[in-house]
Amino acid sequence: MRRRGFLLAAAGIGLTSACGSFTGTARRGRIAVDLAFAPTQGLSPYSDDGLLLSRLAVVDGLTRMDTEGVVHPALAEKWTRTSATTWEFTLRDARFQDGGRVTADAVEGALTRAGRAKTQPRVLSDMRLTARAVGQRTVRITTGTADPLLPARLANPSLAIFSPAAYKKAGKDGGVDPVGTATGPFALTKVNGAVSATLDRFDGHWRGKAAARGLDVTFVADNNARANALRSGQIEIAEFVPAAQALVLGDRAREVATVRTTTLYLNTRTGPLADAGLRAAVRESIDTSALARSVYEGYATRGTGLLGPGFAWADGKQLPVTGRAKAAKPRGQALTLATYTNRAELPEVAAALQQQLRRAGFAVRLVVKDYARLESGALDGEYDAFLMSRSTALDTGDPVSYFASDFTSDGSFNISQLTDGGVDGLVREAAGLEGAARHRAMLRAEAAILGTDAAVPIVHEQHLQGVGAGVRGVVLDPYERQFVGLETRA
Repeated sequence: MRRRGFLLAAAGIGLTSACGSFTGTARRGRIAVDLAFAPTQGLSPYSDDGLLLSRLAVVDGLTRMDTEGVVHPALAEKWTRTSATTWEFTLRDARFQDGGRVTADAVEGALTRAGRAKTQPRVLSDMRLTARAVGQRTVRITTGTADPLLPARLANPSLAIFSPAAYKKAGKDGGVDPVGTATGPFALTKVNGAVSATLDRFDGHWRGKAAARGLDVTFVADNNARANALRSGQIEIAEFVPAAQALVLGDRAREVATVRTTTLYLNTRTGPLADAGLRAAVRESIDTSALARSVYEGYATRGTGLLGPGFAWADGKQLPVTGRAKAAKPRGQALTLATYTNRAELPEVAAALQQQLRRAGFAVRLVVKDYARLESGALDGEYDAFLMSRSTALDTGDPVSYFASDFTSDGSFNISQLTDGGVDGLVREAAGLEGAARHRAMLRAEAAILGTDAAVPIVHEQHLQGVGAGVRGVVLDPYERQFVGLETRA
């Protein structure tokens, strides 16, 4: 398998990155970065674009989460829980990138906007919160129900704090203009659509000056192009380099354990897979162990559930799945299976799944495009099956929000179109618990979701980040919120 990876990588040596305008090593302290995913919502923090802002150190929230999932103070220097549903956050002395001071009124406005956004942030899909300024430096936050994870929730990039000017610049559509209006170590100065972005160091950051003077970022969906640009010295940092290039890249390919699972989402509402028997037939047709060994070159393990080994409390403790429908005979039933090119292994996994399903008796059409061209269709139920690599702790560092957004009836990222009262109730139950009781409830919810066959876990992933020779301080984050950090330098 390792020899195969070397040959694949060697075959791509002649490829070049799309970031031709940023050739050479870091100039005058600037760093060239290739990211795998382009903005799909104009860098709105309320969408997955918020992660781009977070990975580029543009934004801060009231709190921040480290690489071990521990929550720390950020724009709030401390907080107190005054009742089951009420918390008070005391702000530190900090400034926005446009020079204004971070006040309680500004924080109230930012969180209120997030709650009323047309595109509902996933992190709020299972929770309603109200923010009120109490003096200049104190913000009182009230939740609709008891939420022990509120400090972790506020670390989500979708709840980052922007200056009042961000909303005025965006106009009346309820959006946010993040250019020069956030609080992070790097300020956006120019965004060239889905092609590139320029960031300069924000010298007034509350944690001090960043080591790099700025970032020159290009969005490059071609996985080999990112890796080859790193190898040739055109860029200093490349996001998500292919496992097939690991041997060629050597110590420039940094392995990161993740809480990420590649999952096949099945459309439970429309099309042939609205039939639970055919969903069961899909599940029974798939050999996940073969995919982990071959396609992922050993950088993944067979999917044993929605929650992988990154959660020590869930590893090996999954509950038996009961109540599944009996598999029906496919009899040539036509399916459309879609996935995206931005992650190197997904197209190859999809092709393997296509062959496995064909052998089982399905007729499978494969659709492979850049993620930005697939997301809206996937959310609208356009495909019968959608293969996706998903961080199961992305929203709060806790799987409950992942379950709520992806598998409840009103979930904002419900690609499976699942509507199941039993699942809804178990997810709600888990959301109101703490500690070991919460973990047990999440395992019950996981088993219920798997019982519907709305999702088939494929593999639990590790990923590779590309870091150039001499580059220091890149943040290798299992939760994938951080990448460029305060100490990143070339």
